[in-house]
Amino acid sequence: MTWFESFILGLVQGLTEFLPISSSAHLRLTAAFANWHDPGAAFTAITQIGTETAVLIYFRKDIARIISAWSKSLFDKEMRSDHDAKMGWLVIVGSIPIGVLGVTLKDQIEGPFRDLRLIATTLIVMGIVLGVADRLAARDEQGAKHRAVQERKTLSDLGVRDGLIYGVCQAMALIPGVSRSGATISGGLLMGYTRESAARYSFLLAIPAVLASGAYELKDAGEGHVSWGPTIFATLVAFAVGYAVIAWFMRFITTKSFMPFVIYRILLGIVIFALVATGGLDPRAAASAG
Repeated sequence: MTWFESFILGLVQGLTEFLPISSSAHLRLTAAFANWHDPGAAFTAITQIGTETAVLIYFRKDIARIISAWSKSLFDKEMRSDHDAKMGWLVIVGSIPIGVLGVTLKDQIEGPFRDLRLIATTLIVMGIVLGVADRLAARDEQGAKHRAVQERKTLSDLGVRDGLIYGVCQAMALIPGVSRSGATISGGLLMGYTRESAARYSFLLAIPAVLASGAYELKDAGEGHVSWGPTIFATLVAFAVGYAVIAWFMRFITTKSFMPFVIYRILLGIVIFALVATGGLDPRAAASAG
């Protein structure tokens, strides 16, 4: 991997990680369209450490409060009813599905799941799901203003059942094209949560999974499967761009619809299918060099 490639891939990672359009799919597609080697699942996982560091900094006050309350709840029974302490436990519970499936499906994640036809399918299908969830949320928000329906839930309403459902949604993002934020936000909206609450929990829930995945994949870098220099550079680029995207996205979702992302996902999926069907793109194009 050249330094130019690492810069572009880091830029793509930072721009797409927090938007509901799938960063892993865009890294895969960028390599395919540019006729570069597929950066691979290991590169993706490591560069996500950069974007997740941006989450740690952006939500540092929330995270510090949650860790503090959760730690106290280990020894103080009265603290276990505290909202932040509960949030700590719910993040742990919600991380179980992706942890189990990530280890179980490791070979598929690094191989068959990176087929461009599967990526196109997940882009379209999850785009439709996000669109339906977004329309339901918009309808409920409008109805709540006229007292026609109950107001949507916030994180104070989050329990173990919903936490696990969020976790299962996040685990779906192991397939490139699904999108971690897209799946968890869609799940949250379909369960009746507000846009801001669904997005906030999505970001918090991703922290253990992404950091653990990146740490796990670091061994590949040590074994020569990932170039250290370009990978670290891409991670730094992803961090800087990712932080700016988080700040923009959290403002965007409070007043705007997800429909632009829905339309983009569907159109991109159709373009990929068309290129594959006409021979303009090999579904296994730019296969990873390992």
